[in-house]
Amino acid sequence: MFTLILLIAGTCTVFAQVDTTSYPKERQEIRELLRHQKTGSLIDCDDFIAVGPKGDISFSHQEWVEVQKKEKLVFKSVQPVPGNEFIRIYEGSVAVVNFLIDVKLIVGGQDINIKVRRLEVYHKSTNGWCRVAGQGTEVDEKMFPVNSK
Repeated sequence: MFTLILLIAGTCTVFAQVDTTSYPKERQEIRELLRHQKTGSLIDCDDFIAVGPKGDISFSHQEWVEVQKKEKLVFKSVQPVPGNEFIRIYEGSVAVVNFLIDVKLIVGGQDINIKVRRLEVYHKSTNGWCRVAGQGTEVDEKMFPVNSK
């Protein structure tokens, strides 16, 4: 019984490890993509899917743009917060990325400044990396203060 408990505990520990060193080239490519994204540049795959902050779902980049128009939402700037990117690479061709961004936008004519935690999935093809999925959640800084560096 004791051996079984040790075996189970050891197995759980191995699976709980987070790999932060494999695929360094791919990690750097994703970091560059996140940090140097230009307004209007298209990084979405053809089969992109997005979930908006109100639970809406878009099945293409164009649908996502239409939701922004409907909500009268205009992005002024989007800046990653350094030290708040977590990148996992799977088999060199899939990346799951969680990162924090400082967003300045206009909603219905009013300036708004918020922090958003993003979860995005990227796929690497012969043309490079493209985003296949994304979702963002506004950070409630009263409950979860963000330390910017």
